[in-house]
Amino acid sequence: MKAGRLKLSLEQKRKVFGIWFILPWLIGFLTLFAWPFIQSFRYSMGTLKLTDNGFTVEFVGWDNYLYIFYEHANYVRLLTESVINMFVNVPLIVVFSLFTAVLLNQKFRGRGAARAIFFLPVILASGAIANLERGDYMQAITRNANAEFGGVAALMENLDLVPILLEAGVSPAIVGYLTGAVGRIYQIISSSGVQILIFLAGLQSISPSLYEASKIEGATGYESFWKITFPMISPLILTNVVYSIIDSFVTNYVSQVITNTAFRQFQFGVSAAMAVVYFAVISVILWVVTALMTRKVFYYD
Repeated sequence: MKAGRLKLSLEQKRKVFGIWFILPWLIGFLTLFAWPFIQSFRYSMGTLKLTDNGFTVEFVGWDNYLYIFYEHANYVRLLTESVINMFVNVPLIVVFSLFTAVLLNQKFRGRGAARAIFFLPVILASGAIANLERGDYMQAITRNANAEFGGVAALMENLDLVPILLEAGVSPAIVGYLTGAVGRIYQIISSSGVQILIFLAGLQSISPSLYEASKIEGATGYESFWKITFPMISPLILTNVVYSIIDSFVTNYVSQVITNTAFRQFQFGVSAAMAVVYFAVISVILWVVTALMTRKVFYYD
């Protein structure tokens, strides 16, 4: 018998396609990021000393890690605040993005302009507006507005929304979460542009025949959303959750502290230890969230 080509099953072909898909990233990681990552961990275990020939690394063990956890004034606090803010902001961003994408997916006049408006904060946040937002100017404006008007939370209290929610039996924790969400409107909108585009792409890929069949069967729009739309875009929900988590950790006070420690205070070993711990915390959060959400994700074959 002549030797023919090896026939792969459908599952094996998908695995091969998956390997080809991640191959560019894998090559880039091995050639550009693997060695710097190893060097960062090496620096975190020592102190850099300048010499005539460059620098040397004096091994100090776990002293840098003990310093950032027990002696550094702000690192642990800022890291904790970043994790808490992430758990607060990410659900709000994903829900807002999904809700907005469903609205923008409808047919109405000016749909293109509306989509551009919701993506505009992403464009603005990439330039000078981002520096202004993270600088002292925006913080001063926010403090003055809160001092003059009592803040957004006080505005909600003046409208008696908080007492109404509490009297309706809503948990105080949920009321506090909703009140904080109102105060984070600008941050949520400015961080939702990419997620809205991803959800829009997923919504437009759903076959219209599924909705037509549901209408024939007498399903309402509410039932169609939870039985068709939500399961079909559940993989994109996972994608947007992972993206939002990473995005929330990219630009915050922890990354600024790591940068300042290295390039202003010239404590490169301490900065490397901060970066390693930061990376480990983000990795654990991503692993836990992905492991929990993957069980509920629906993949259409």
